[in-house]
Amino acid sequence: MTNEKLPVVAFIGLGVMGREMALHLAHAGYPVRLFDISSTAVDAVVAKGGIRCETVAAAVRGAEIAISMLPNTPQVEDVVNRDGVLDNMERGGVFIDMSTISPEATRTMAAALAERGITMLDAPVSGGPIGAKNAALSIMVGGDRSAFERAKSVLEVMGTTISHVGGPGAGQTVKLCNQLVCAINIQAVCEALALGRASGVDLAQMRDVLLGGSASSWMLEKLGPAMIAGDAAAGFRIDLMLKDLRLVLEMAGQNDVALPGTSLVTSQYVEARAHGEGSNGNQALFRVYDRMTGQDASRVPVMEKQP
Repeated sequence: MTNEKLPVVAFIGLGVMGREMALHLAHAGYPVRLFDISSTAVDAVVAKGGIRCETVAAAVRGAEIAISMLPNTPQVEDVVNRDGVLDNMERGGVFIDMSTISPEATRTMAAALAERGITMLDAPVSGGPIGAKNAALSIMVGGDRSAFERAKSVLEVMGTTISHVGGPGAGQTVKLCNQLVCAINIQAVCEALALGRASGVDLAQMRDVLLGGSASSWMLEKLGPAMIAGDAAAGFRIDLMLKDLRLVLEMAGQNDVALPGTSLVTSQYVEARAHGEGSNGNQALFRVYDRMTGQDASRVPVMEKQP
């Protein structure tokens, strides 16, 4: 396929995730118009054929599809409302927000854009930086079905599981439910490792055993080794999960749904950030248990195996 046969795509937000996603689009031959507040972030995609733009307005003018991948709700609202998508994208365009933000704010923006003839899809992703790098994201999409069908080929460049889950805000709702499950699962892994550690068992062996049974999970498989090794290197950061959990609780309050497990794990993420863990990966939640138990893996002897 040639560039002339592919829609012009604007991509706004080239962080750890967005940069990889935009690179896939450029590699697939899409004309990708780029904007990020960091010129260095734009450089990597420009080197692969992306087109640098100095403003959001410049990026979305003439684009048939515009994508945002941003940290939080206020940044997406700025991209839409402040000399951005609302005033500069042409009628008939599709704006796809792939950030994780408030479902309520998403519906408000979708309604405002619809008045200008622009369709908004909320399409948050799951899979983290590794999924973004490997074009293996799970993408849950809310919004108009016909717009989804029109944009699906673009989304398929970045992900492997592409699902239309309902009207405006539905994608964000499903993503927040995903984050709820992930966070509580991370907490469960932390508690199992903390208990095993205090009892003196070999944590690496215990993890292998658990992976072979009904306690197996993605979090135990992927984050367990880092927890055991004390490796807090950022993948999906504590700060970002805390932001998502606060959105979960906001949505729960709006719908009168009690989420005691989510409330508890959110308080632990708050504690982690208060101790300087915000820029570390999710596995750093295990350090909350270091502090609560006064132990760490380097100080706890391993129970001797019986002959």
